[in-house]
Amino acid sequence: MRKSNVALLAPALCAAILLIGSPARAQDKDRALLSTFCAAANIKGSACTRARSYPHGEGRACDVKLTEERYAGRFLVDHALLVVNYESECEPHATDFGGVALFEQSGKTARFIRFLPGAQGHDCIVTPKDERQDALICAVGHMGQGILESAVARMTFSQKSGKRIEIAPDFLMRAEDAVSAYGSNVVMCNEGPKYFGLSNLAAGPRQNTVAVDIDYADNETIRTACGEGFPKPKELFHDLLPGEAFVPEGYEKKKRFVIDLATGKAAPSD
Repeated sequence: MRKSNVALLAPALCAAILLIGSPARAQDKDRALLSTFCAAANIKGSACTRARSYPHGEGRACDVKLTEERYAGRFLVDHALLVVNYESECEPHATDFGGVALFEQSGKTARFIRFLPGAQGHDCIVTPKDERQDALICAVGHMGQGILESAVARMTFSQKSGKRIEIAPDFLMRAEDAVSAYGSNVVMCNEGPKYFGLSNLAAGPRQNTVAVDIDYADNETIRTACGEGFPKPKELFHDLLPGEAFVPEGYEKKKRFVIDLATGKAAPSD
């Protein structure tokens, strides 16, 4: 699928290296990015106190603070893009208080494209998709009413005729942890394995793969939970429905899985 890892990753690596260095150099790079959408008087370190053209700002002075998470690559054919996560007090919990500032790069120059609230991923991997394009694989998640949803997602970039670039997650693996909501995770007795948590996303052992640690209940765990059961947690905030069973913290399995990006299938690593 690719001729050379080094050749294909070079644009992304070079762009990333440009943003790494001493605190002074990093601040200079942030100022250069911020100046594409912020007046000089409104730039404070890595933050802009009043970003121009902020979506749905409705006349408010929306702040944008760039984080250290930024990823460069050809995420669209013929487009060298820079994805920079940001935080903003104008964003609510629904968008995890921030989003992505998207830039197009030409040499050392970055042109601001747009803000994409809620489109941020974390601990991302830039990997070649083919000879002309890179893929961005990220960990994403959201906490709502005590339930933590997490996922590994391919961040899909699209640009329809006459429209701006969009970013949407294509979920490769999803997990749900309900301990904070229920006092324990819950499984369905008539369903297969369930994933509770995902962590430590990294490049996989083979081309076109990524690896991630998973907390999960396999078939054996579910049989135990639905049979004799595990010790009852001290605090429970959920009445079991028919066909449900508790899997308290500490009784889940933990293993590293490898996800094949071509097929989307996941399997335990050897």
